[in-house]
Amino acid sequence: MKTFKYILFLLLIALIGTAIYIAVQPNEFDFSRSKVIKAPTSLLFNKVNDFKNWPDFSPWIEKEPNATLTYGETTSGIDGNYGWNGDILGEGHMKTLAVEKDKSINQHIVFIKPFESESDINWTFENTEEGTKVTWGMKGKQDFMTKMYTTFAGSIEEATGPDFERGLFKLDSVVSADMKKYSIKVDGITQHSGGYYLYNTTSCKITDLKAKMTEMMPKVGNYAMANNITMAGAPFTSYHKWDVENNAVMFSCCVPTTEKVISSDSDILTGQLKPFKAVKTTLKGNYENLKEAWEIASKHIKDHGLEELHDQPALEVYKTDPMSNPNPADWVTEIYIAVK
Repeated sequence: MKTFKYILFLLLIALIGTAIYIAVQPNEFDFSRSKVIKAPTSLLFNKVNDFKNWPDFSPWIEKEPNATLTYGETTSGIDGNYGWNGDILGEGHMKTLAVEKDKSINQHIVFIKPFESESDINWTFENTEEGTKVTWGMKGKQDFMTKMYTTFAGSIEEATGPDFERGLFKLDSVVSADMKKYSIKVDGITQHSGGYYLYNTTSCKITDLKAKMTEMMPKVGNYAMANNITMAGAPFTSYHKWDVENNAVMFSCCVPTTEKVISSDSDILTGQLKPFKAVKTTLKGNYENLKEAWEIASKHIKDHGLEELHDQPALEVYKTDPMSNPNPADWVTEIYIAVK
């Protein structure tokens, strides 16, 4: 009997000691994970800001893709919300409380099953030289039952941190894949209306074309804006010579105008395109796919017995502004090749 009482006494001491140990654990938890992703900040912000995009990168939905997801009337921005219910995921819901465009998103998450708890979710997006630093954080309070659970099962950070890392990895993969999507369509024969335009021109190596164009095109656009010149459409490049064998190209960066403008800048010239018959091809996607688009357009001309006029215009018209459309998959470029 004494031995039994002694054992009970030891068990009681152990229970009291464990309870004290649990009680003195931190009342709050706060952790985060970060990843630098080579993508525009606004593109990443928009992806995270809309809960309808979360199945694409959520590490939890990945574990139970057939879980039931329900969306509120609003899924992005303040008051955006969605909920989930599944055998593995349990039951819960999340709501966006505050957003600062392209900088931060604050959300509140509530778990109902398998146990009740709630926490705050925080996202930040920071421009760096390597890309956008995306930080996904979580913080909340720990009641006694939560402390008891984490004492034996491991901290919330130990349990959830790897999921955040997986989610950021998936976000990187999904956004990178989205940015690479493109399509090329030969629209066929059309009549280009021509018109007046401002331009600057140069010759360079084909390998230096991108850098030269990046330097020259803004100068024409800035001149037009500085002198309140009305633009008659999207900027374009006019190719005068393309010599692959000698790695040489001659081109002009152009801005169409509603009328003939006499430039006061010796580096900015005035030109006029006469209306011409052309094969039009449209690229939707990154400019890196322009080479393929030109090849497809040239092949179409040959396959359909058309005759390309090499002494006539060959144009790239940039219908979208990359500053306003951060996703390269949304960029639209029209190619016009003059034909007889």
